[in-house]
Amino acid sequence: MKIAVLGTGLMGAPIAANLAAAGHDVRVWNRTRAKAEPLAAKGATVADTPADAVEGVEVLLTVLNDGPAVTAAVEAATPSLPHDAVWIQASTVGVDATEDHIALARSLGLEFVDAPVLGSTKPAAEGKLVVLASGADELRDRVQPVFDVIGARTMWVGEAGASSKLKLVANSWVLALTAAVGEAVALAESSGLDPKLFLEAVSGGAMDCAYLQTKGNAIIERSFPPAFTVQNALKDASLVNEAGVRANVRLDVAQASAARLNRAVTSGHGDEDMAASYYASYE
Repeated sequence: MKIAVLGTGLMGAPIAANLAAAGHDVRVWNRTRAKAEPLAAKGATVADTPADAVEGVEVLLTVLNDGPAVTAAVEAATPSLPHDAVWIQASTVGVDATEDHIALARSLGLEFVDAPVLGSTKPAAEGKLVVLASGADELRDRVQPVFDVIGARTMWVGEAGASSKLKLVANSWVLALTAAVGEAVALAESSGLDPKLFLEAVSGGAMDCAYLQTKGNAIIERSFPPAFTVQNALKDASLVNEAGVRANVRLDVAQASAARLNRAVTSGHGDEDMAASYYASYE
């Protein structure tokens, strides 16, 4: 298939590389071209503009940071977009932006599949993301070859827009876990305990999970290579809270998580892994 990938950051780059390795004709574009250029050695064609990237493609895949970035890229691509292409929107952009993108796709005559993913850089590189897909039933066979490459499994969850809502539900859980791990480690350390005692105490029991052990050890070791940055986590926390307002539900933990993430960004940890929000316990 001819596929254009717009956005080659932490997630877009490994996704594009895997699609090229699977034999697809992949064209990539990124606002900062230097981030896209390494993909040339992996079989992708690097385009100067979104319009260059999408010319003649069957699938447009957007993997950008937020809703406005997605909208700007697709609008820039419009002059060359084939009207029979399918737009797979894989960025986490929230409910409002997804509705805007559905309307934009309709105005351009494009088919639209809402498909945010669960997972960070490691599962992206391994092709083991979980794809949360929603859209018209008749589009499933057309986009499944893409999902088979980038994900370990695909969940179809209804009409376009449903999967973006589900992604925010999942992210609310991740935000809560991250905040809780950071606070537990900070409390242990500040109480004069080796925080590894906490991880050992819950290990293998009902309170344990792989995420706790991974993020807990990262905090203890002060090792924060970005699988998902604090800055992006703050963006997602804002989207979760916006969804809560729309749904008329109080999200006290999500609001507290956003406040912690904001303090970590303000103190200079925005480009580190989201586990670095641990520092918000002291700032």
